[in-house]
Amino acid sequence: MKNLLYKIALPALALAFTACRPDQVEHLKDSKRIGIEAENWEVKRIMPNDLLHATRWAGDSLTATADSLLRRTLARELAAGGVARAIAFCRPETYRSVDSLAGVLKATAHRVSERPRNPASQAPLLAEEMRPDTVRTIKRLSQEVFFYQRPIVLNNQLCLRCHGEVGKDIAAADYALIKQKFPQDQATGYKLGQPMAAWQLSLQRNGVAEFWTMKTRKKWKEHKMPKLF
Repeated sequence: MKNLLYKIALPALALAFTACRPDQVEHLKDSKRIGIEAENWEVKRIMPNDLLHATRWAGDSLTATADSLLRRTLARELAAGGVARAIAFCRPETYRSVDSLAGVLKATAHRVSERPRNPASQAPLLAEEMRPDTVRTIKRLSQEVFFYQRPIVLNNQLCLRCHGEVGKDIAAADYALIKQKFPQDQATGYKLGQPMAAWQLSLQRNGVAEFWTMKTRKKWKEHKMPKLF
């Protein structure tokens, strides 16, 4: 009887191993995407401190993306046509990819300065008591709204061509062009390492909460250059 069982079991095992060869297994289509969706839809308990951490994380991600795109864009445009060409691209909050990311985060982003290039077009501060300074600020303004602020420091030599000292960093012809386009310009006279403005973001609670729960979200990569407008 025992020999009979061996005779039956061995061919069955051989058949099973043959049937499970990797080249014959039909894999579930889009299994990676399904796993990501399952992870993101998993119910998670979010505490108030989690939302503040998510606000900082979301704000850092959005502003770092905008600053990186701005540096690359200005380098390209300055090389192609100098200040006359680059000056039109110095508003990263209007870039299409930045605006798209803000939409995902349900955020409104502005850059504010006490010495703006165009005072007439500067957005009002999101909180009157929060003046642009050198401190990163994260606060909950209400049950549904979070506030994020981060200083903008002039740390790129290229920025001096529009925001440095007139006659030293900014050529006379370029300064005349800036004054022609922005008669009330105040954004010159800066030095490397000096804070010159601040990012201010207003973020909705549901956008912050969703960002916190998305463990599988992809980070923006420098080597990818999205369309700007």
